[in-house]
Amino acid sequence: MDASTKKIIIFDDDEDILSICSYILEEQGWEVHTFTDCNNIVEKVSSLNPSVILMDNWIPDAGGIIATQTLKKSEDLKHIPVIYFSANSDIQLLAEHAGAETYLAKPFDLEDLEQIINTVLVK
Repeated sequence: MDASTKKIIIFDDDEDILSICSYILEEQGWEVHTFTDCNNIVEKVSSLNPSVILMDNWIPDAGGIIATQTLKKSEDLKHIPVIYFSANSDIQLLAEHAGAETYLAKPFDLEDLEQIINTVLVK
């Protein structure tokens, strides 16, 4: 594995979403790491140092908003773009409240997923 490998972390407690997203992203050359909870989130993210994070709103235990805010308070991690994703109709407000860079409404199609990741990587 070389240094140019792009790493992504997906926080979601839905195994189906994790497996679909992992499959698609691995096909595109991503190294995908998944977690079904956001406990010890600073340690998890620090140890992997990903290029981008996908954060589910309903992630156990603290939830996506607190998890994202925790990352954004960390000097070492706040630069990592967070894509907030949820089926909640207020997703834009939730993402803003969390401090995420952008959001992706569920259900999403895979082109949307690719596009939104590319958008945050360019920034």
